[in-house]
Amino acid sequence: MRISVVIPVRDDAAPLERCLTALREQTRAPDEVIVVDNASSDASAAIAMSGGARVVRCMEIGIPPAAAAGYDAAVGDLILRLDADCVPPPTWVRDAETQFLRSPDLLSATGPARFTDGPRALRWTSAVYLGGYGLAAGAALGHRPLFGSNLAMRTDAWRSVRSEVHRHHTETHDDLDLSYHLGGLGRPGRLRGAPMGISMRPLWPGRGFRRRVRRGFDTVVLHWPDDFPPWRWRRLRARRFAD
Repeated sequence: MRISVVIPVRDDAAPLERCLTALREQTRAPDEVIVVDNASSDASAAIAMSGGARVVRCMEIGIPPAAAAGYDAAVGDLILRLDADCVPPPTWVRDAETQFLRSPDLLSATGPARFTDGPRALRWTSAVYLGGYGLAAGAALGHRPLFGSNLAMRTDAWRSVRSEVHRHHTETHDDLDLSYHLGGLGRPGRLRGAPMGISMRPLWPGRGFRRRVRRGFDTVVLHWPDDFPPWRWRRLRARRFAD
């Protein structure tokens, strides 16, 4: 199985360097690492190239177009996605490969995470942060949502939904949007293995956190009325019984 790792980045050179170092220390090296430079004004692209990554340029600013550009460029059989401020555990690539090889019907999966920065006394709140996202998004979707900082999907699955995702809606919550489309093909699984190291930045006070919440709500409403929860749940349940 060939594995592509995709990292969207915009002006995050220092965290990106740490992320790439962790990827080089994997027990199973990815076959390619794609860094999508989303119109950065810092040294992100230079750091990516010096770290052995393939740089893909995306001048349309926003995570949805940048992530989609990386998925489109991937040549592997399996795409792994994380963010520039992530620190993957050493067995992340190997664990994902093993799980997808053993589960040929699995199309996508997402895994746990832990905070690696911020006050130590508050790092346990990663469970609250991800648990809240899982409950809220899961209620809308009818299944587990994908989490963009620790995500895996088969490349063929991406290609089947690439024209349906809202890649040009720059205020869309991209991993939630992807959950709607991939979840229609098959229930996302749970990635096994150690948690992904992530930054506490999403919880910092200010406009950033409010913007994430608004993006999530807007993404849910964007899929109505076809994916209004009771209707979506009924459709997915009927599909599972048919299979």
